[in-house]
Amino acid sequence: MRSILLILMPIVGSVVAALWPSNRTRPALLPIIGILHSLLTLSLFFDPPNVVLEDWLGFDALARAVLPVVSLLYLICSFYGFTYLQVRDERPNRVFVTSMLAVVGMMSAGLQARHLGILWIATEAVTLAAGPMIHFNGNARSIEATWKYLVVGGTGIALSLLGTFCLGYASLHGGGDGNLTFVALMQQGAGLSHSWVFIAWVLLLVGYGTKLGLAPMHTWKPDAYGEAPAIVGAMLAGGVTTVAFTAILRVRAVVGAAGASAIADQCLLAIGLFSMLVAALFLLATRDYKRVLAYSSIEHMGILTVGAALGPAGVAAALFHVWSNSLTKGAMFMSAGNIRRAAGSASMDEVRGMVVRAPYSVAIFVAGMFAVTASPPFGPFFSELRIVRAGFAGGHGTAVAVFLGCLLLAFLGFTRVVFPIVDGRPSKIVKESGKRFVETAGIIIPPLLLLCLSLWLGLFTPTVLQDAWSAAVAQLFPKS
Repeated sequence: MRSILLILMPIVGSVVAALWPSNRTRPALLPIIGILHSLLTLSLFFDPPNVVLEDWLGFDALARAVLPVVSLLYLICSFYGFTYLQVRDERPNRVFVTSMLAVVGMMSAGLQARHLGILWIATEAVTLAAGPMIHFNGNARSIEATWKYLVVGGTGIALSLLGTFCLGYASLHGGGDGNLTFVALMQQGAGLSHSWVFIAWVLLLVGYGTKLGLAPMHTWKPDAYGEAPAIVGAMLAGGVTTVAFTAILRVRAVVGAAGASAIADQCLLAIGLFSMLVAALFLLATRDYKRVLAYSSIEHMGILTVGAALGPAGVAAALFHVWSNSLTKGAMFMSAGNIRRAAGSASMDEVRGMVVRAPYSVAIFVAGMFAVTASPPFGPFFSELRIVRAGFAGGHGTAVAVFLGCLLLAFLGFTRVVFPIVDGRPSKIVKESGKRFVETAGIIIPPLLLLCLSLWLGLFTPTVLQDAWSAAVAQLFPKS
């Protein structure tokens, strides 16, 4: 029952937000629900409930390994969001707050989904609920970004549904009863029709890969991340993508049980490295620092996918990277949002000398840049190092070389954009942007806290977290 409350609590909060009369006080619902959701998640993490094998929803080992960081990310973002919406009081926030809480509820459902149909419903609900948040600014570019997000994301979800049907038919064709719980499908294992399993794997990988933002299904990300408010970018990059990644891990476990591990891992490795390469090349060309974060997200989704292709050790490293990337990317999105509002532009051609106008945000952004490009001692360095070690242990030396090359290109692309924005004489657009930008505690402490958590995760990775990742790996690879 406690795990179901993780879904119901934000949904009830969403209904309350929709009915709440005051535009000024409504944003307070974001941190209130955030505190309650995080406390409940924490209690479930340290005292996990017994999950019945046939349950369609449950706080199982995989949910325990990733849901806490999504809840933590939302909690910290909610305080930033409260301050942000107070500043943006010229815009009505009823739809924004309602949508944000609905997204949290559906993410909680998606991460706990143990049934392929429930997983699809939750992912579709997240897609629809997030659309209005991307549209918050109400200008032409945000409208275009919203439509791209819905159209491309909707296409991916449609392919996921078709893949779900195919996996169900693989069970029926193999003599099963069509039970779509992941436990039942894994138990049927080799009895599943191999041809239908392969078709289902391709469709589900492309479908959920679209939500993950893997290349070449990534086309919605630069627009959505570039035009959405910072808190939305943080939740999309660290929360919604986590739902899609866990979906791929659960499906990969079924494909492995059916005896097709090798081809599944080859697909994951190829698409992961391709995504990293595409992202690195775009990072070397883009001049919009918010879009830089979008391409960085594509790169890191590729990193997760590469980890998922490297067996139990790689999956454990990928779960570590889910945490380190979510915390670091959240800090970067919020600090970039501050810089965007201080500068009045997101283009490096128009923005210079931001260290003078927004020194604290710039400091967090620069530190976040080093963290997200795997510089020690931040969390991403150690999670990516574990992926590299898993690659060498699995005999994938060439893939590791490509992996490291893409990381180097991404670092060069990041520095090419970030340092000109930070340094130099303030540009004309910065000088003419109006009154001095005030960096209040409400917009500085949340990204700073996320960055400190990323540092802490790298230096002092708690044993209890490593045990949770190991338990999730044991669930996904029961015979390993």
